[in-house]
Amino acid sequence: MAAASALRAGSRAPFWRASRSDCVSRLHTLYQTVELPDTHQMLRQTCRDFAEKELIPIAARLDKEHRFPEIQVKKMGQLGLLAIDVPEKYEGAGLDYLAYSIAVEEISRGCASTGVIMSVNNSLYLGPLLAFASEEQKQQWIKPFCRGDKIGCFALSEPGNGSDAGAASTVAKQDGSDWILNGTKAWITNAWEASAAVVFATTDKSVKHKGISAFLVPMPTPGLSLGKKEDKLGIRASSTSNLIFEDCRIPKDNLLRELGLGFKIAMQTLDSGRIGIASQALGIAQAALDCAVDYAEKRHAFGSPISSLQAIQFKLADMSLALESARLLTWKAAMLKDNKKPYTKEAAMAKLAASEAATAISHQAIQILGGMGYVTEMPAERHYRDARITEIYEGTSEIQRLVIANQLLKEYRS
Repeated sequence: MAAASALRAGSRAPFWRASRSDCVSRLHTLYQTVELPDTHQMLRQTCRDFAEKELIPIAARLDKEHRFPEIQVKKMGQLGLLAIDVPEKYEGAGLDYLAYSIAVEEISRGCASTGVIMSVNNSLYLGPLLAFASEEQKQQWIKPFCRGDKIGCFALSEPGNGSDAGAASTVAKQDGSDWILNGTKAWITNAWEASAAVVFATTDKSVKHKGISAFLVPMPTPGLSLGKKEDKLGIRASSTSNLIFEDCRIPKDNLLRELGLGFKIAMQTLDSGRIGIASQALGIAQAALDCAVDYAEKRHAFGSPISSLQAIQFKLADMSLALESARLLTWKAAMLKDNKKPYTKEAAMAKLAASEAATAISHQAIQILGGMGYVTEMPAERHYRDARITEIYEGTSEIQRLVIANQLLKEYRS
């Protein structure tokens, strides 16, 4: 496939422009001390080059204007970045989840909004299709969503249930050869740009979460309308809104796998998705740390760069420690998935550690920049706003702790 070939043959040109501070280049040299396979190193360089050229120069404007990066998303599709672990026979890049994690981090370092757009299409839309769709469904619902011309979304949350994935009030009833959907899905990323959605609805209330099923819904389609675009604190270049179903009729063949399997599909998908959000958080955290180090080297106080002050050095040390620790947890979760080993606990750990690191690091970056960190002239305030959502979507930090504890107790009891 052309996209996969382009991805594997990515540029090896230096990611940082010559005008950037040497200290930031040295920081990324440290990142490279963990040896990755050649394919993954080439992928990382390709994504860095793309972020440097295509995303960093426009990220602030995209954020300010709440503008979807349509051109950049299409280019990412051409590079294979919207379908990284999708086999080449379905027009994907045919790589693994470690590659996906690395790519999401690098893209998110350039623009966190673009990172989540990419993450949702890869893990939340294409992920459940790869795992559960029939061959006919894969041909119809995967191939067109790999090249950047179309993207998908994932409709699980509702206004009244949030993290309670087993309490879907959206219902689906069979009517002859069709399904009819009624209800509202909330907080749907990519809603306004998506061409299809994986939608979870109750088909049998009597068996609770075992009565939830998953459906493939084309967008637009009669009976489905979009709510207003939410005016958000961060990741403002990605759309977020409600999906409102009012007697929305879809063919019976749009049922994903079988009745009652929706809860399992959702939980398995969220495990994978948490690796994506952890990777997004890593990108935000890395961008914030880069900004802080660069500023600390250039800003002088008391006759020397503030980077020579112990107070600043301690902050930078803690920021770097949190980032590197979270990155290793994220890579571990990705590699467990690639090796087909259980990774629910590790994905939750990665998501928790990376999201809290992103929030803490972006906070300290503003502290190091002082007044300059508080104004939009510098990207530090955007990183701070973008980081906050990573502790909320794909399961809040509180939910991650519950998942970790439950998995840990199961291990000890077994």
